[in-house]
Amino acid sequence: MITTIPLNKLRLSAANVRKTGPRSLEQLAADIGARGVLQNLVVTPVKKPRGIFDVMAGGRRYQALMLLAETGRIPEDFPVPVLVKAGSEAEQTETSLAENFQRMAMTPADECKAFQHFIAEGDDLDAVATRFGVTRRFVEGRLRLASLAPPIFEALAEGVLTLDKAKAYASTDNLEKQLRVFETYGTQGYYNADAIKRAIQHETMRAGDPIALLVGEGAYVSAGGHVTRDLFDADGDRWTNPEIAERIASELMTAEATRLGAETGMAWIRPIASTNTYTEASALYRVRVPQRAMTDDEVQAQALIEERFAQIETAMEDDGLSDEAHEELEVEFEDLRAQYAAIENRPGELDAETRGKIGTFLTLTAKGELVLDTTFYSETPIQGDNDSGDIVTVGGHVRSKPQIDPSIPGGKALSAKLSDSLAVQRRDVLSAALLAQPALALDYALFALVDTGRATYGTTIAKRRPEDPVPAREIPASRAREYLAEVQGELDASWTEHSSEVARFDAFRDLDDDAKAAWLAMTVATSLEAKPGYSSGTNPLQGRLADLLEVDVAAWWRPTSENFFDRVSKSTLLAILGEVGGPALSGRYAGSKKGEVSGSCQTLFAGQAVSEPETRDKALAWLPKAMQFHVIAGEDGELEAASEGLDDGDGGLEAGAIGDGEDEGNSAQSDDIPDHSGSAEIEALAA
Repeated sequence: MITTIPLNKLRLSAANVRKTGPRSLEQLAADIGARGVLQNLVVTPVKKPRGIFDVMAGGRRYQALMLLAETGRIPEDFPVPVLVKAGSEAEQTETSLAENFQRMAMTPADECKAFQHFIAEGDDLDAVATRFGVTRRFVEGRLRLASLAPPIFEALAEGVLTLDKAKAYASTDNLEKQLRVFETYGTQGYYNADAIKRAIQHETMRAGDPIALLVGEGAYVSAGGHVTRDLFDADGDRWTNPEIAERIASELMTAEATRLGAETGMAWIRPIASTNTYTEASALYRVRVPQRAMTDDEVQAQALIEERFAQIETAMEDDGLSDEAHEELEVEFEDLRAQYAAIENRPGELDAETRGKIGTFLTLTAKGELVLDTTFYSETPIQGDNDSGDIVTVGGHVRSKPQIDPSIPGGKALSAKLSDSLAVQRRDVLSAALLAQPALALDYALFALVDTGRATYGTTIAKRRPEDPVPAREIPASRAREYLAEVQGELDASWTEHSSEVARFDAFRDLDDDAKAAWLAMTVATSLEAKPGYSSGTNPLQGRLADLLEVDVAAWWRPTSENFFDRVSKSTLLAILGEVGGPALSGRYAGSKKGEVSGSCQTLFAGQAVSEPETRDKALAWLPKAMQFHVIAGEDGELEAASEGLDDGDGGLEAGAIGDGEDEGNSAQSDDIPDHSGSAEIEALAA
């Protein structure tokens, strides 16, 4: 029978198993203060002192009541509903355990419905927050979740969609956009909340975007723009009408460029919503302006800075210098170095005639500031300009221009590290394909072992392992690498369990021919070198091997943000987009940040974007030359097709056919290959 006992006659039992709780006592106390004790406590009488009861179940409710009493919100003898049960200490502990174990906390969906109920009853946000002992922002967040598109909210309520992913969908109040992304991503486990949020935010603008910072929220909203507040990320507000912000930014930048043009007397000043001028300047001629002579004040300032540099270096060599003093000297050193560099990089002097022939760019920094570029360009060559041909002057020294991947027209050169990383991934694709042809692997291995010529065979068949130019930990996961590991785990390794080499040899001889062939194929496949020495091309013999295997690199490897797009410049990304979709596609992303362009490229080149069939086919077949087997390094260091001496033989592909965008057999996926592509961002791309 349920009865009441004064609060000051209760105490927490040592047998109560609940020591901590998932929520704070303040929240529970606020709830009890608003609605009373909705569930009784379970207590047992103690022998000494008489009249006192131990709380076996309901310890957090008891502690919340004590908190209310201590703060004066209820009297010390507040009547508490209880169920009195007698029993041994073991029985008390069992009762407490059962009571806590069987309790189920409210799900986020239940909280959404509860908050909606009280709002519908007339409570405001603050009243609901007080009633449940939570913050106003917490209530706003749950109400935002309650307004999710019905299929998404149902998935949350059923527990098949995590709270983090639901919050990602709720980062916009546009239900149509929520559903578009949900139809693609669904509740699949390998898509994380961040990927969903990036897809949701596609074609919107961050409040911290340079264009947004330039325009200002007031001007944007006054022009009819809408802001979606991200209740789960204070810095994640989105502008859902980016075209309005871009129009205002264009007007502001054009007006400023016009003003600066009149002020400086230059032939032209072009505004671009970025600090990267590579693409825009690629068709122009760079003008080298003679640097003006230093003034007496600048000469004296540099001398004083050099003197102070020496003093700082001496002081920092003192072992007794404190960490704070060392840090102060480092800060001063960096500040002085910036001052020295500003004098050293002083602008050049331009005469009136030259000013009328040249121009520059008005750029937009990450902080939304307009900055005039200090590099000058002309649309036609100017007498005396020495920046032409394959030679570029850098710091007074002359060096050759860096190699450029010919699959990226106008793109910047790949870094050496990225080129090496792609070489390893290309090798993995060939290794995975070789597993299916043990006989060919045997031919390849025997030839590499017995031939005494000076050819580079691209294999370490006589070594323990290839010497990759990039550590394994730095190579992104790929379908080919996963497949190699999967097949290796399926090999018959029973013979390796013997301790002596003779026993292992005999056990290996007992394997059937198929098992031995599988081991041979794995050995040869994992012996392949990623690249021929320091060259940036591919091994010609490996190219022939790829022909015989009819390797479709695009079926094993697609460029992603992690393995390629994040690691090249934005101008390169725009050049790639222009190659597969023309100027309209590349021009669409000219004003976007590099990270957003990278994510869009990942979606498009995985075949998951909405685009014209021709654009999609080109994107699915596109590969950088560094991932093709028919490319070798010529004498001049440039990458070129290795077509000499290669024929179709045995149904192999014609040299240079793989990845050139014309082979109709190329596909982004093969039915015979398990899909281990991992997560990919799904975005809508207009053709």
